[in-house]
Parts: sequence; C-alpha cells; structure tokens
Amino acid sequence: MKGFTLIEMMIVVAILGIIAAIAYPSYRDSVRKSNRTDAKQALVDVGQKMERYYTEKSTYATATIGGGNVATDIVSSATTMNGYYTLSFTSQSASSYTISATPTTKGGQNADACGTFTLTGAGVQGVSGGSLTATTCW
Repeated sequence: MKGFTLIEMMIVVAILGIIAAIAYPSYRDSVRKSNRTDAKQALVDVGQKMERYYTEKSTYATATIGGGNVATDIVSSATTMNGYYTLSFTSQSASSYTISATPTTKGGQNADACGTFTLTGAGVQGVSGGSLTATTCW
C-alpha cells in the first residue's frame, strides 16, 4: 500500500508547529522594528515644523498638535501617517519642548521593545517604557 500513516502525518504537523512557534515571534518583532520608522519620521517632521513655528512666533509654548486650530497646529493629526503612534507634547515652554510618539495597538506596536519615542527641541532622541536603549531604537 502507498500513502502516509497517521503517525507520519502527526509527526509532520508537530514539526511544522515547532517551526511556526519559532518563526512567528521573530517575524512579528521584525514587523514592529520596521514600523518604528513611522514614529521617527513623524518626530523629525514635527521637530522641523516646531522650528519654523518658533521662527514665526518666537515661542514654542502655543504650538499644538492635531487640535483643529489652523493658527497653532503644526500638524493636522495627532496620529502618525501609518497610525502606529500617537504624537503629543511631553513638555512645552516658550524656549523648549519635548515631543513623544506613543505606540498604539494597531499591528501590536504597543508590544514593541522600544516603547515611546521622544525628541527634544535640542535634538536629543530618547525612548521610554521599553527594554531597549535610545541608541538601539533610533
């Protein structure tokens, strides 16, 4: 007789299960890592717009993100282009600011090892709430 026995099929299924259990988490980590560019790109863009805003208004304190106010909004949406992060000011004064990009649940980005990305008016890049360092994430 030709064919496979039930035992042989179960062995193949078990091997495929083990391979999938190893490969899928690695794949998800790679996808999260590539989605980090959404935060980095948005923070750099907002930082540039903040500098233009400061040039025009001589203050950072009145700038807003996605609040619907055309006069003070530096970007129209508080969500990054692909929706993996939400932008907000962590601190803001007339002469300095810190912008943060907090991961959303879209695509499981909130499980990323970098956590929340930050950028200051002085150009200092940081991360918080994750297990990796700013050097690794940025």
